[in-house]
Amino acid sequence: MGRWILAAIVAAISAAAPAHAAKSGAADVAAAINDPARPDADRNLDQYRKPAEMLMFAGVRPGMRVMDLMPGGGYFTRLFAKAVGPKGYVYPLEVTQYDTFYDGKPAPIFAVAREYPNVSVIHAPIENIVAPESLDLVWTSQNYHDMHNAFMGPADMAKVNKGVFDALKPGGIYIVLDHAAAPGSGIRDTNTLHRIDEEVVKTEVEAAGFKLVAESKVLRNASDMHTLKVFNPEIRHKTDQFILKFRKPAK
Repeated sequence: MGRWILAAIVAAISAAAPAHAAKSGAADVAAAINDPARPDADRNLDQYRKPAEMLMFAGVRPGMRVMDLMPGGGYFTRLFAKAVGPKGYVYPLEVTQYDTFYDGKPAPIFAVAREYPNVSVIHAPIENIVAPESLDLVWTSQNYHDMHNAFMGPADMAKVNKGVFDALKPGGIYIVLDHAAAPGSGIRDTNTLHRIDEEVVKTEVEAAGFKLVAESKVLRNASDMHTLKVFNPEIRHKTDQFILKFRKPAK
């Protein structure tokens, strides 16, 4: 990747931002994607996860304080760490409810944090979302549905989303990206197919005081019939996914 990536990102966003801002933001995003510390496993997923579009949609920029809520293997944590730069900071929050999956070993995100000086892991229950400073962005991808499942409690979603709200600065952004379930299905498929109806997410998050300000269709897939488990080889990495941007009111 090189100049052509920067040019492609600038072209993709220039219609929605002044040219100088687009070029500056694109340069930061390109640097994050080209970070030599990123493992090949992450790079191989870029074609599906579209990191350039994701970081630009979220508005990630140098100096920001970002929480990667339920970071998994750290795919986005690494990107955020590079994109926010040395004056920014990233707090991946590894929930204690996931501890059982690691057989007493540290979650993979702890190893990721050791690679970046501006990353510190927070290890806490999902209903106790905390950060050592006010945040500009809270991001969660492909995990919101899990909070409705038995192994997570299920979580008290009012408390979870209020925790996110309180952790953000006024005007702060909350991004929820997840696998789409059939419209009207509610939380029926969160455990079986690992999908959730996006209308449930909108209702729950807005109930905490957030305003829905944007949606991205970059990961939408009209050919996904919403009937297969997201791990099924037929649909793996190609599910229909919604991306919602919420904002905490400035006042």
